[in-house]
Amino acid sequence: MSDALPPWNHPDAPSAVRSEMAALTAALDASVPRKRHLQRNLLLATWNLKDFGSLSERWLAGAADTPKRDWRALWAIAEIVSRFDIVALQEVGGDLRALRTLMKTLGPSWHFLMTDANRGSAGGGERMAFVFDGSRVEPSGLAGELVVPPEWLEEIAPDALRRQFARTPYAVSFRAGEATVILVALHVLYGRSAAERVPELRAIARWMADWAGQVERWHHNLVALGDFNIDRHGDALWQAFTSTGLTVPAALHEVPRSIFADPARPRLDKYYDQIAWFEQGSARRLTLAPVQAGSFDFVPHLYQDLQMPRAQLQYRLSDHYPLWVALE
Repeated sequence: MSDALPPWNHPDAPSAVRSEMAALTAALDASVPRKRHLQRNLLLATWNLKDFGSLSERWLAGAADTPKRDWRALWAIAEIVSRFDIVALQEVGGDLRALRTLMKTLGPSWHFLMTDANRGSAGGGERMAFVFDGSRVEPSGLAGELVVPPEWLEEIAPDALRRQFARTPYAVSFRAGEATVILVALHVLYGRSAAERVPELRAIARWMADWAGQVERWHHNLVALGDFNIDRHGDALWQAFTSTGLTVPAALHEVPRSIFADPARPRLDKYYDQIAWFEQGSARRLTLAPVQAGSFDFVPHLYQDLQMPRAQLQYRLSDHYPLWVALE
């Protein structure tokens, strides 16, 4: 099992890493709200960490190293994750070296819950995980994967689901202060065409709508988050996702999701990741109020001394930005 990362601010650490991490810390301070008393805010995030499996245990992975994710990259990931109370991670691999190193680096108050590795070919052998700050939140009892009722698979409709989810959505409930929030993380099948994603998106929207009315009786909050593989705002995938009233906060409409997206047209390019809940009808409304949301662009702050192209940087960090929301 890997140990925690060597300190990035130690005099023996490469000067480029020390400068980079100081700049990243300052950028996060300016972009993400600070954690306050739990009666004041709760910070949720989702992040597809591309192929988050193994780790090259050195400051800078070389041309012959596999994987390319190194200590330098994992320190940046740890610093970003540490700014939130709960982070839903997608593409966690069967090899847990990077995840275990991340957890030891975050410290003893941090914990994780995760699924087993997906065994189906469409699922890519990945897991989904929740990483959370145990000094701020704690699991409140519910943890499980969402399985499609057999009746849904027997429906005759052009966009009906014909099989179980390629990657089963993972639901966990957390208690934050006096509030309970149920988070449902998912990574929708990409498939050979956009049309193949519609049945999964409609199924999760339907499931969430059915569930929302039940959990409201207990004054719980229900939030869906993850990589929905939606191409653009308003397309057929977006319509399937929002068909039962799931609502993405307005502050997230204009932020990019991918390091390869056109920043001038965030709604129209690689609109993959979402955080959503119901706002229609009193039985579905959050008891927590969204006050701020965004994504975090780490690209300008990392590996600048090497002028690393984004095509290479994606294998150190990810091709996705973390997406977050602050709730009061």
